[in-house]
Amino acid sequence: MTDNQEPILNKDETLMDQTPFLKLKRWQWWLLVAMNIFFLIAGQAAAVLLGRFYYDQGGKSKWMATLVQTAGFPILCFPFFLLRPSRESSASTTSPSIKTLALLYFVLGVLVAGDNMLYSVGLLYLSASTYSLICATQLAFNAVFSFFLNSQKFTALILNSVVILSLSAALIAVNDDSEGPSGVSKGKFLLGFLCTVGASALYSLLLSLMQLSFQKVLKKETFSVVLEMQIYTSLVASCVSTVGLFASGEWKTLHHEMEDFNSGRVSYVLTLVWTAVTWQVCAVGVVGLIFVVSSLFSNVISTLSLAVTPLAALVVFHDKMNGVKVIAMLLALCGFASYIYQNYLDDKKARRSQTDVQENHDNSSH
Repeated sequence: MTDNQEPILNKDETLMDQTPFLKLKRWQWWLLVAMNIFFLIAGQAAAVLLGRFYYDQGGKSKWMATLVQTAGFPILCFPFFLLRPSRESSASTTSPSIKTLALLYFVLGVLVAGDNMLYSVGLLYLSASTYSLICATQLAFNAVFSFFLNSQKFTALILNSVVILSLSAALIAVNDDSEGPSGVSKGKFLLGFLCTVGASALYSLLLSLMQLSFQKVLKKETFSVVLEMQIYTSLVASCVSTVGLFASGEWKTLHHEMEDFNSGRVSYVLTLVWTAVTWQVCAVGVVGLIFVVSSLFSNVISTLSLAVTPLAALVVFHDKMNGVKVIAMLLALCGFASYIYQNYLDDKKARRSQTDVQENHDNSSH
């Protein structure tokens, strides 16, 4: 957070000026933040577990696993049309051209599709717990991208968090007991590891680019704009994934995949449907937190979710939780705590500065 930025917990004042729906008191703003946090944590944990369940039960299509991560975007159309601002309020602000918006959403959508594909490959060759722990590196990547793209300060605490999270991922990489869910080879495990790290880096870049888009291109942050970005980028990503599904020839095997699914055809369809729904719930939380707070805070909460997922995987899939994984998870939590504390210090400093400015203004007016 730079010196001229608002404190994180003072965003409600900005929101009040932007849309009638968000004329919020402080407790209402906190409720909005809490709802987005719940959507992100619950959605991401459920989506990762369902994705692992799809592979465990006989699913093999990486492109289908990629497609369902964005195919549920029509669900968002209902709140989008309900929360659209009136023509008068939308006409009062200058909007970017259709060509600019189309280019922005196309580029972001293609990046989302590529990111989802990398995640799908990673989840194919890694257990849900290992996958989630490696994904925690996204916070370290976000610190770097936020520094270059969003003017985020690189403090000692953030550097400490980056180092700790990097060590956490390195422990997983060199752990001799690390293996895929079905005892996959070391080569495939390494491929899964590299794809997951690459996906984490690309995901962090996406969050920073979204925040930059709100600041420099869209130049307004209402919830309808947040949903619009999510819908159109998901539409592009779904189109790219559909092309990949047909171009790769994987679509030919989907019927046999459904017939051979261990828990039955109905379970196969429900798994894909609920995976699509939970990813959209997660996406609303992610983009909502970028809108209400920042890409940094959104990624911090996403990392917290990744610390919860290994515990859920331990219960649902009976994943092995050896000493190295436990240490890696504890390191990830330490890195998360370091980041949260830095957020707290930034907010406290910004509040103090804002109070001083207000007092000086009051004194000069008397």
